[in-house]
Amino acid sequence: MIIRSATFVVSNSDYRKCPDSTLPEYAFIGRSNVGKSSLINMLTQQKDLAKTSGRPGKTQLINHFLINNDWHLVDLPGYGYARISKTAREKWQKMINSYFLNREQLTNTFVLIDSRIPPQKIDLEFISFLGQNGIPLSIVFTKTDKEKQREVMANVNAFKKALSQEWEELPMMFLTSSVSGYGRDRLLDYIDAINDSMNE
Repeated sequence: MIIRSATFVVSNSDYRKCPDSTLPEYAFIGRSNVGKSSLINMLTQQKDLAKTSGRPGKTQLINHFLINNDWHLVDLPGYGYARISKTAREKWQKMINSYFLNREQLTNTFVLIDSRIPPQKIDLEFISFLGQNGIPLSIVFTKTDKEKQREVMANVNAFKKALSQEWEELPMMFLTSSVSGYGRDRLLDYIDAINDSMNE
């Protein structure tokens, strides 16, 4: 897939205010500071499309971007960020859950996982939530350039093993680097294939 255009559409805190459109939506979500904004910018090849920050919790709303006038990329708030109030955290969680459980246009959810660290309970629990509710998902391992490949693959394999305890068939998985662009073509081609199958 060639990205010809990527434009911001709207930010909001309520799935009912998301774009009134029949276009497929691909949501990106992960634990805070997983490198989500950097990945989105790498995929679209627009340096400042999604706002990056060294401070976790930068994304606080549901952000829609229109890609090639053909599909929506949805940038969702990260989960698991502890340095906010319990009330704010619960509000975020309700907003995210409502989006996942009610947004009919949602076609696939890319769950971002930091490849530099062993499996985290919060990631496994979130993936389990999606699976239990029948929400299509894929796993995207980020920051694969930040660690030795031996360490990266050890963490990836440990994550697969952890998922296998609950999943008979593992979700599609991608290895990516926002710095080198590794994994970009494969991930975009995957989205392209899904879109094509929906149009058949």
